[in-house]
Amino acid sequence: MRNTIRNTLFILALLAVTMPAFFCNTPAKEGSDEPHEASLWKNVYDTSAQYVGMQTCRTCHEPVYQTFIQTGMGQSFGLATKEKSAADFSPAHALVYDTALDYYYKPYWDRDTFYIMEFRLDGRDTTHKRIQKVNYVVGSGQHTNSHIFNNNGYFFQAPITFYTQKHRWDLAPGFEKGASSRFQRLIQIECMSCHNGYPDFVNNSENKFVSVKTGIDCERCHGPGSLHVLDRQNNRPVDTSKTPDYTIVNPRRLSTELQNNVCQRCHLQGIAVLNDNKTFFDFRPGMKLAEVMNVFMPEYEGAQDKMIMASHVERMKKSQCYLQSGKMSCINCHDPHVSVKSTPRIKYLNACQSCHSGGGQKQCTETMQARAAKNNDCVTCHMPHNGSIDIPHVAVTDHYIRKRPIADTTVKKITAFFGLKCFNNDRPDAITTARGYMEFYERYAQSKGLLDSALLYLNKQSGIEASKKQNRDFIRAYYLLHDYQKAIDYARALNPASVNDAWTAYRVGECYYQLEQPDSALGWYRRATEIWKYSMDFQNKYGTCLLALNRLSDALSVFNFVVAENPDHISANTNLGFIYMQQGNNAMAYGYMQRANHLDPDYEQNLINLAVWYHNNQQPDKARKSIEHLLKKHPGNERAKAMLQDLAR
Repeated sequence: MRNTIRNTLFILALLAVTMPAFFCNTPAKEGSDEPHEASLWKNVYDTSAQYVGMQTCRTCHEPVYQTFIQTGMGQSFGLATKEKSAADFSPAHALVYDTALDYYYKPYWDRDTFYIMEFRLDGRDTTHKRIQKVNYVVGSGQHTNSHIFNNNGYFFQAPITFYTQKHRWDLAPGFEKGASSRFQRLIQIECMSCHNGYPDFVNNSENKFVSVKTGIDCERCHGPGSLHVLDRQNNRPVDTSKTPDYTIVNPRRLSTELQNNVCQRCHLQGIAVLNDNKTFFDFRPGMKLAEVMNVFMPEYEGAQDKMIMASHVERMKKSQCYLQSGKMSCINCHDPHVSVKSTPRIKYLNACQSCHSGGGQKQCTETMQARAAKNNDCVTCHMPHNGSIDIPHVAVTDHYIRKRPIADTTVKKITAFFGLKCFNNDRPDAITTARGYMEFYERYAQSKGLLDSALLYLNKQSGIEASKKQNRDFIRAYYLLHDYQKAIDYARALNPASVNDAWTAYRVGECYYQLEQPDSALGWYRRATEIWKYSMDFQNKYGTCLLALNRLSDALSVFNFVVAENPDHISANTNLGFIYMQQGNNAMAYGYMQRANHLDPDYEQNLINLAVWYHNNQQPDKARKSIEHLLKKHPGNERAKAMLQDLAR
């Protein structure tokens, strides 16, 4: 028999492992020294001010605590318990089928533990089954419950969500139409820091946590409370009827702009580009959000009613009420300490009437008959519920306040893309804007035009300091364009040891690897793992490069580290199976291959490895079955076709 099978195995084992598309990988800019405005509030810029936790706040503010924990923020994140879950687990509702990838999902309780079972059927036979314990429920249940599991400290999102408004289970947002990452979507700090209180995060990782809170807490809006607590412990009270207590931010005493900055930290959902040397932990109430990040949104012609679920501030800022009043903030209408479900409707109507009754402000021009049909409710007409373009089966209040004719003539179809607009900074610099375009490309729309725009903005910035910053941005742009040689040309000015951005190091390594220069790639991959030791995908790529250089012992050590940290890492299990097969350890090889197959029965490299293992162990029928399954799921795999032809001889 020809050697196609053996050669194919070895060649494919050295191919690059594609990184998941769901990474949130905005790089921090280097060397930002922009001054911030002074603040009277002592806990804004004083780094000695520390977070004390909601239970400490509760000791003096029990009534506020009791109402706040019933709000959407207070209920944003919790342990996976029957009390927390809003889902329906009855047989009629609790089964989801992914038509694109051919998986069924069944959520269920086993006593007090929540599980999701993934399975696949061939006729009446179950050909695949994986059971995953769920640890946390995300969401108050007003719109959705999504689900997170903890694997040795590494947090991932489960593939199904319960949509409470439609009272149905379905694939999680972003998992539809063949885009499901199943149990591999990383929960990174950007996601966690808005859906929950600040966690104890492992900084040199992407998704590893020491501990997490259970709900957004007081200090997300008031800032760290240690200075405030210290004053109270030392019996230094403040009569707030006469003067503010400057030890802790009271958002109602902030300017309108700074009030909105508190809310838009999480309610301006878009492309968040961190400033130099900033993290998602660095914003504190009382700051301008632009001191930490710039948030971009795509602007389109047409489809004004198309909106992202958590883009409340963006929609409000489009409104004439906001643009003309100069005093409109989120807390004009919302009391953050009280659930919207408990807030009387009249509170919202009174907020409208505070500007639109008497004086020179416009009054309602509808007929009394039309007004009566809507119960004279401003919100019903001017802020109706709209569907969300990013979250299926959900309708939320549209905060774009505008006059809508009864016969709605709103354009229903997007007709043109205008570009990205920053909604918390009127003048973001060119490099920041370029990063916004690249982030938009990576996350949402792989259009070359976005990268052309990024390069256009990068070339607008000039000067020595700008060029130092730009190298890694040009590397990123040309890496995304698959112009690996051009990216490497920019990398020549950099020394791996001096690079402090893990993604830049990874991208340079990947460029060399794609150009079949693994010896040059190795140092860059190693640098990525030095910066983010607990990024298992970076570690896996480093191990793959070692494997390409035939350093099996070193590669084995790396892959063992990966599976010790995350036993469910599919590629690392696959690579371990390959190494043990190379070493002649059939039992160990098969064990890791079967583990990888249990985790992902469609993983191309592992299916090829299994076919070779079966062939080597005189099981040709199973070898053929493995390759046939691979070609059914990945019909363009030419090497698998060649292997199948060999097996037929």
